[in-house]
Amino acid sequence: METDCTRHDVPVNAGVPPLPTGTRLLHIGPHKTGTTSIQGALFAAKDAMPEHGVVFPADSRHPMEAVLAACARPGMIGNTQPTERHWQRLVDQVKATGRRTSVISSEFFADAPDDETIARVVEELGGERVHVLITLRPLARIMPSQWQQYVQNGLRMGYENWLEHMLKKAPYEKPNPSFWRRHRHDRLVERWARVAGPERLTVVVVDDRDRGHLMRTFEQLLGLPDNLLQPVPDAANRSLTLAETEMLRKLNMEFRGNGLPDELYSQLVRYGAVMHMKNACAPGPQDVKISTPQWAVEAAAEIGAEMAGRIGGMGVRILGDPALLSVVPQPAEVLPGEPLIAPEVAAQALYGALAAVAAAPVRHSAPAKARTVHQTSSKELVRVLGHRCLKRLRRR
Repeated sequence: METDCTRHDVPVNAGVPPLPTGTRLLHIGPHKTGTTSIQGALFAAKDAMPEHGVVFPADSRHPMEAVLAACARPGMIGNTQPTERHWQRLVDQVKATGRRTSVISSEFFADAPDDETIARVVEELGGERVHVLITLRPLARIMPSQWQQYVQNGLRMGYENWLEHMLKKAPYEKPNPSFWRRHRHDRLVERWARVAGPERLTVVVVDDRDRGHLMRTFEQLLGLPDNLLQPVPDAANRSLTLAETEMLRKLNMEFRGNGLPDELYSQLVRYGAVMHMKNACAPGPQDVKISTPQWAVEAAAEIGAEMAGRIGGMGVRILGDPALLSVVPQPAEVLPGEPLIAPEVAAQALYGALAAVAAAPVRHSAPAKARTVHQTSSKELVRVLGHRCLKRLRRR
């Protein structure tokens, strides 16, 4: 098992030719492998790419509803349920690109439940013109990010308990059966290569030491100029600290314990408290990050080595260093004491929930233009909240 990484003088992607003109590049993630970063960069360059023969055929950075519908997956807790109409709109947009090269990215393609679903996705997006791209990172880096993301969607289980279930308790499907569907990467590659063909599948091993690595790889494959794709700052996508995640997990326990509706969770918690907290409070050096115990890191590295070996024998193209998937990182320094939520962070989370109530349209009123909490001034939100509270009190 590898325990260290060595930089190479020659870039691992040196000399990679662009894909043939007219290719429909389908980036399927999986989750926590740089997907949000590349989606933001592609969407930001949407108007500049066509002059280089590349089209981004979607109305938003991430056509999540369309992909969830195609993969027969439910939406996020409390969100609008995806429908076939969402998927058909994306298919029509891809078809409208004609013979030009196009690129679509969604980590939810990795959730496709079977070969039939994968075959449908590939066929309707272009058949033999589709080239599948899978980005991979070490499991040890994915696990804490994925756990806190599950917590943001209602999970109530603590991190170490969750690791026990994912790594030690067969069949390793509770409480999140999607985890290994996404992150048993050898099986993910195998499923898509079986349908698309190994010659039309590229695996990119993301190098976290080189922040521009993924952007440059996409530029090479799409035949775009160097540095056209640039990271887009997105505070809403930052990971939560341990204290923030624990606060949210405890809130999930109270929320579920009192039987409140999913729609309320979506509005008040995910898009209210959590979103405002992320945008208003940047983590500082004193904040405790989510730390994976050494036994789990070593177990993840062993699985990573096994997956890398299997992928290497599948006949797919691999860009990057597969040895990175089995690296055992140095143990992180654990700060003494319990992680405590700062009063400011708690206040911002509470304010975000209250502001979400204030920003929601009042029943029977004229339709209001939806705005996120961080796009609305504090003064206006307090005014609207006060007005609505008074109105409701008068009704009573």
